[in-house]
Amino acid sequence: MNRPMLLTDPHSRPAEACLEALDVCPSGLTDAEAAARLARHGPNRLPEARTRGPVRRFLAQFNNVLIHVLLVASVVTAALQHWVDTGVILAVVLANAVIGFIQEGKAESAMAAIRGMLAPHAAVLRNGRRVSIDGAHLVPGDIVLLEAGDKAPADLRLIEARGLAAQEAILTGESVPVEKATYPVAADAPLGDRRSMLWSGTLVTQGAARGVVTATGAATEIGRIGGLLAGVEQLTTPLVAQMDHFARWLSFLILLVAALLLLWGYFVGHMVFVDLFMTVVAIAVAAIPEGMPAVMTITLAIGVQAMARRNAIVRRLPAIESIGSVSVICTDKTGTLTRNEMVVVAAETPQGAFRIAGEGYAPSGEITPPGDLTRLARAAALCNDAALHDRSGVWSAEGDPMEGALLAFAGKAASGPAATRLDAIPFDSRHRFMAVLTEGSGGRMIHVKGAPERVLSMCRDADHAHWHDRAEAMARRGLRVLALAEKPEDSAHIDAAVLEGGLSFLGLVGLIDPPRPEAVAAVAECRAAGIRVKMITGDHAGTAAAIAAQIGLENPHRVLTGADLDRLDEAQLALEVQGVDVFARTSPEDKLRLVTALQANGLSVAMTGDGVNDAPALKRADAGIAMGLKGSEAAKEAADLVLADDNFATLAAAVREGRTVYDNLKKVISWTLPTNAGEALVVITALVAGMALPMSAVQILWINLITGITLGLALAFEPTERGTMARPPRPREAPILSGELVWHVVLVAVLFLAAVFGMFTYALDKGYALPLAQTIALNTLVVLEICHLFFIRNIHGTSLTWAAVRGTKVVWIVVIAITLAQFAVTYVPFLQRILGTEAVPLADGLLVVAVGAIFLAIVEIEKQIRLGLRRTKGETKG
Repeated sequence: MNRPMLLTDPHSRPAEACLEALDVCPSGLTDAEAAARLARHGPNRLPEARTRGPVRRFLAQFNNVLIHVLLVASVVTAALQHWVDTGVILAVVLANAVIGFIQEGKAESAMAAIRGMLAPHAAVLRNGRRVSIDGAHLVPGDIVLLEAGDKAPADLRLIEARGLAAQEAILTGESVPVEKATYPVAADAPLGDRRSMLWSGTLVTQGAARGVVTATGAATEIGRIGGLLAGVEQLTTPLVAQMDHFARWLSFLILLVAALLLLWGYFVGHMVFVDLFMTVVAIAVAAIPEGMPAVMTITLAIGVQAMARRNAIVRRLPAIESIGSVSVICTDKTGTLTRNEMVVVAAETPQGAFRIAGEGYAPSGEITPPGDLTRLARAAALCNDAALHDRSGVWSAEGDPMEGALLAFAGKAASGPAATRLDAIPFDSRHRFMAVLTEGSGGRMIHVKGAPERVLSMCRDADHAHWHDRAEAMARRGLRVLALAEKPEDSAHIDAAVLEGGLSFLGLVGLIDPPRPEAVAAVAECRAAGIRVKMITGDHAGTAAAIAAQIGLENPHRVLTGADLDRLDEAQLALEVQGVDVFARTSPEDKLRLVTALQANGLSVAMTGDGVNDAPALKRADAGIAMGLKGSEAAKEAADLVLADDNFATLAAAVREGRTVYDNLKKVISWTLPTNAGEALVVITALVAGMALPMSAVQILWINLITGITLGLALAFEPTERGTMARPPRPREAPILSGELVWHVVLVAVLFLAAVFGMFTYALDKGYALPLAQTIALNTLVVLEICHLFFIRNIHGTSLTWAAVRGTKVVWIVVIAITLAQFAVTYVPFLQRILGTEAVPLADGLLVVAVGAIFLAIVEIEKQIRLGLRRTKGETKG
């Protein structure tokens, strides 16, 4: 036997040509042929990605420069025999590694989720007989038999199809089942228009079929997407990348300064080397923000909990920061902006046009203007194979979603008493209608529904031109249009011949997968926050444009299709993508290209979706967001964030929480760097000037132990500031060390230096002993750090309000705890001996507090001047 060809474009070839090319007859393969092909092509499963073992995954969590800084700090503190510091730092490192291991160690699950979508069993013809085999044993050339409810086990070229339709939303995003047929289509037809194919993993919703396997395993459409997903580079978040870069250079700078100080003190200051070395190490520990990674991780973890309360489940910690920085949201339509439930919203009869209200499949809703739609609704209910179910107040459809919507419409219009079905002609793409013969209280009646042009051609009493125009007008609104007709009948069977020209036209109904009401509000909120929303869908251009207009997108009427995108190179696409908000009939590659093109313009991109076709773009996006209820497992595993309620409005809440988390991270950084710089600058100045040190090495380490993590940690619990969603998104590459932050570090460090040295000199001038002067300087530094905490809590507003002073419970718990600790080391004899402190007189203690208040007033005045200049600059630009 000749080796079978692997077909290219089987959708464009006649079925007979496909059978011939695959060297198979309609009765199927023999067992021997199947075994030979299985050995040649391999099993019908997707290749498993090579994954790291748990030990390597855990060790990889330590490959971070900030963690390296922490480890160096732990070695230094251990060398100084400060075991408490060492224990705290190592505990932070371990906690960070454990959280990272749990949250980020599941990247390989995306491929596993796609592999689970393949059908486990298949009905095939082998040796001319129907047998059920394991889906993994399917080979190219197998003849597969399918019925309603079956999942396609491989990519199939249809050779027989009877009333066949398949739900392909996981691949194309199209919200309703697609009618299938055996005739060839154009070679360049989009995936959703290849009616002669059934794709692996899609569900047969009606009819029966027979198809020949053209591709298995990795060669299938789902397998191709899996390969695309595996090759997508998952971007790190801007903050993580910037913190890694910043920590590397900060570590180098601290070590360089420490080495220079050591050389200066020994060769120029002629200090005792051991004492000098201990002091330089203390300065280095003071300058190293060893608490920052821990506080950052805790801040992100608190954000995880806050988002979970809003039904947004975070899968990767850094994604919280990413979602807060997005400037563009690329959203799928079906199931994300829309309900993924068909509903009849319009009807037109010879008596007039009607609007149909109501949500979902619930058979309740107002019809305006009031009118008699009983005959139209009765036809919709009887010419129907679906069923509606009320489960605890939630209505759902069993069967074709469009037929479920017709039943809901019939309930709203009070369609009348039931009837018994006697005969039926099922829907078939060749004749494009369905007909049923029923018997009820009014006698026997044939009801027909189908494509408007087909049903109108069968009606004797309709103005064809008028109703064609009305159907096209409804279609331009993005509606799927069906026509209904009826005919009295005496016989017990339907004769298709007597239907031609013998029907009475009843009217048209228009159906749509409606927008979620909350999604409209969420899109408006995102636009107010400076975030542009773009719809990327596999559905038709007209439907996409209609939904975009209802949702409130910025530019809903300009639509680019997948075919349009194919004609654009990467440079042209990067230009076009900024001005277009609706993309229709897109493939997984198109979605991936669009996300990449937006990122090439310097934008932070969030991608929402629920299907397998969305997974590669979800992985590539700065923030991938999957739907939790109706989303595929592949989409969830590729995403950073999962919306548990499939509610687009939850995304707006997640953006708000993300911005809050970023603000809190920025507050942590803006508090830590200036205070650390201030601590180090005080000691460095004294060392270089050859003066007595305002604080001993052990006191510097004490400040780091008590304030380094605790005060910064309080900022992780800060609530959302007013106006958070009124600010534009921050630029994708906005640096951590902005000019504004560098200025703040310098200002605070200089003020710390002046205040601490001022109090230290004041104490020495009063004749206080060096230990008491150092104690006053130590307490001055702690008070300044507490005042700086209250200042930094409101980076976008004023800190001198009652609400700002009142703070949060966590802030006051931390401040009180640190105050008590400072009282203890200042006045408890046991701790005085350890830290070399002395009791501070009451008057001097009040003076220390006053210095802190003056510091707070100075930095607050500077902030208000800076914010005023920023507002003036913004108004000038406007």
